Amino acid sequence: MFRTLRRALCVAAALLLPLAGVQSARADVAAEAAGGGYWHTSGRQILDAAGQPVRIAGINWFGFETANHVVHGLWARDYKSMIDQMKSLGYNTIRMPYSDDILKPGAMPDSINTDGKNTDLRGLTSLQVLDKIVAYAGQSGLKVVLDRHRPDAAGQSALWYTASVPESTWITNLKALATRYKGNSTVVGIDLHNEPHDPACWGCGDTSRDWRLAAQRAGNAVLSANPDLLIMVEGVQSHEGVNGWWGGNLMGVAQYPVQLDVPDRLVYSAHDYATSVAQQSWFSDPSFPANMPGIWDKYWGYIFKQNIAPVWLGEFGTTLQPSVDQKWLAELVKYLRSTSTYGADSFHWTFWSWNPNSGDTGGILKDDWQTVDTVKDGYLASVKAPGFDTGGSGPGPGGPGDPGNGTPACTAAYTVSSDWGGGFNAEVKVTNAGTLPLKSWKVSWTWSGSQKVTSMWNASHTQSGATVTAVNAAHNGSVPVGGSASFGLGGAPGGGDVPSVRCTAT
Repeated sequence: MFRTLRRALCVAAALLLPLAGVQSARADVAAEAAGGGYWHTSGRQILDAAGQPVRIAGINWFGFETANHVVHGLWARDYKSMIDQMKSLGYNTIRMPYSDDILKPGAMPDSINTDGKNTDLRGLTSLQVLDKIVAYAGQSGLKVVLDRHRPDAAGQSALWYTASVPESTWITNLKALATRYKGNSTVVGIDLHNEPHDPACWGCGDTSRDWRLAAQRAGNAVLSANPDLLIMVEGVQSHEGVNGWWGGNLMGVAQYPVQLDVPDRLVYSAHDYATSVAQQSWFSDPSFPANMPGIWDKYWGYIFKQNIAPVWLGEFGTTLQPSVDQKWLAELVKYLRSTSTYGADSFHWTFWSWNPNSGDTGGILKDDWQTVDTVKDGYLASVKAPGFDTGGSGPGPGGPGDPGNGTPACTAAYTVSSDWGGGFNAEVKVTNAGTLPLKSWKVSWTWSGSQKVTSMWNASHTQSGATVTAVNAAHNGSVPVGGSASFGLGGAPGGGDVPSVRCTAT
């Protein structure tokens, strides 16, 4: 995104309640234990190794592309707790921006607090920290898409190369990352270059600025190193005089599609933003926001609707402060197609951003790097999707080691993630402890004090006195054997003793 990153955190205020509520039904196409192995494409869908459709419904976590050479927020929290929280909120994929600087020999991260947190990152290089994040994400059932965001930490570039980082370095580094994670299907794809923009063109034939030709060269190089990866190709800014967001114009695909040597690996990616990033003519159209689906169809949506290839909205975000932004986000979420209605036959997406310190959008987390902006997160509820298979499997129903004797069984673990005396946040992890997939689950506990639930995400709840009962949301009720789902809550006053939790499942 063309933004100025500020270490000074900005508060993301919101003026309206979320318009997208908890999904009312679980999509049948979101099959249990989907997402295993490497992925490939078929028409407009992404399929897992077993041929089951999957939906990328994720979040951008930036920092590796900056002078810190590592994801931001590790000065405040442990990386594992943030990944756990992402999962508890229903995000299933992390888009991980980086710059080529992290591939320089001995590149070291900055601003990691290893005092009581992130202790296993002490002394590691930036790439070794990335290895740790990828490993824990995969263990948690999340996928990772690596995003070549910048040639170096100094800033974004219009073209895929600069005077100091030539095309040869770009391709060499892409191949190095493809090779590094070969055989590790947590990393499912690489976004070749972030937001190509003028003078980048699509289909003009000038090899010095034709992004489509460069994407073919780089994509085929990546596939020569790891033929199992998805190749994510963003748009440009302008095509035949029609201007749009950086990276958001894919109009040229109709006449000049990207051609890769390995079939069924191509995903087109667009970016789209609201007025908190920049003004566009369509925001002042008298028919706004009813005009927006037509705008999206023209720039990138037609690729999905004509069954050409999958389309991934790699970035979209807003502070939600102007009312026009609120209308934009509500309309966009509707356009992306709800999971409850369409399942994985939908647009893919990763929201910008997890970080609160994106100067012109803010993030899902608030300035303390702990508290969730539940209004912003709430807008995305209808397009969230199940997490992915971590590769585990168990014996058949009723077989050896079946604690449920052929019936669904679950356990739950309650953890206080932060407590400031006047309030607290907690996370609850539900694990399928039986040998049958769970269709739904319910968790209950009784606090020893006067605590009350003030907010809850990824579950609904009732409270009677000190007893709380939480029931899964539509997108996380389905839990494969050996898998887990999570939800979070805020409460007041302080958290007190950790209660004993009970889990029942069907």
